[in-house]
Amino acid sequence: MVLAAASSSYPLLNIFWTIVEVFLWVIWFWVLITVFIDIFRSPDLSGLAKALWFLFVLFIPLIGVLVYLIARGGSMHQRSVW
Repeated sequence: MVLAAASSSYPLLNIFWTIVEVFLWVIWFWVLITVFIDIFRSPDLSGLAKALWFLFVLFIPLIGVLVYLIARGGSMHQRSVW
């Protein structure tokens, strides 16, 4: 409640929060695109596995990206060297 009252009386704080929100959206799309690129770049996945990962990340983005990064994120740097 205090933050809401403070943000309306300080327009500079509104600008700051807008910049933070835009920055977080850019990071989110960057991670999402990186995961999609890594899905199609990995040679150890079959076509069906790539399709399932793609659909999982596409339809449940937040959980899909987190699960993908936990399950296969450790070797993403090796696939990016290709």
